[in-house]
Amino acid sequence: MDLRQLRYFVTVAETGHVTRAAELLGMQQPPLSQQIKALEQELGLALLHRHPKGVSLTDGGRQFLDEAKRLLRDYTEMRDRMARLAGGQHGLLAIGFTSSAAAHAFTPAVLRACRGEHPGIALTMTEDHAAGLIDAVVKSRLHCAFLRVPVARPDGISFETLLTEPALLALPLDHRLAQAPRPTTTPVPLAELQDEDLILVRRPGAPGLYANLLALCERHGVRPRSFIEVDRMMMNLNLIAAGAGISVVPASMRGMHAHSVVFRPLEKQARLEAPLTLAYRSHDQEGPTATFLALARRIAQDHRDA
Repeated sequence: MDLRQLRYFVTVAETGHVTRAAELLGMQQPPLSQQIKALEQELGLALLHRHPKGVSLTDGGRQFLDEAKRLLRDYTEMRDRMARLAGGQHGLLAIGFTSSAAAHAFTPAVLRACRGEHPGIALTMTEDHAAGLIDAVVKSRLHCAFLRVPVARPDGISFETLLTEPALLALPLDHRLAQAPRPTTTPVPLAELQDEDLILVRRPGAPGLYANLLALCERHGVRPRSFIEVDRMMMNLNLIAAGAGISVVPASMRGMHAHSVVFRPLEKQARLEAPLTLAYRSHDQEGPTATFLALARRIAQDHRDA
């Protein structure tokens, strides 16, 4: 039994006439009759009463007609689902992000656009540090992830920079560099970090931005007094708000802990870039992943043009 035979039977049953059904199916009457007989032999059941003027369904034929229609309907729905999946319009997409990547206006914008433009794609979302996200992409637990500076670059993983923004110095409200009369828009010389307590988001989190900061300090002979290492950007800000030290964060995090953290730019020669990076498996360029990558690139271009 195959789908073709089911279609043949349903057409004969609905027309009540083998010759008329053959015309609708674009075939000759004898082969159609042979297919119906072969189907009856396979089932061990007579499906049709044959009359000089047509055919009618047996009791078994009426029950089989319902089953055949259901099977054909299920097949059509499955085929359509697979077509939407292949076209990137249907399926599951697992996305991860770091807390600092989630703080950028781009991230909720692209997720909102995906839900609005591609409702057939079911999104699941996970927050983790950069190392955990990259490992999850490598092991196919995530399709893609938003992070800042990659902590590692495993084979087979692509890292695409979507946007960049400056890093800002984040200071406790009562810190000397946060006090008036210095406007918060006034750049801070890198030398001001001498003998300061720095909070760093480092392994297994996101050492890239902070490794760059430490390299910058070393080149300019600036020696912070001590270091506190954490694995999440939000923990970093929480400690700054508590007065435990100072740090740098992407500019899009400006405003968090607004009543207890002050954000100021670094001087031009000490400028640090905080990229927004999309990580995904290089070979995964089809289905919902491909749809999401194209959408992310489009939304990122809109942000660059704004």
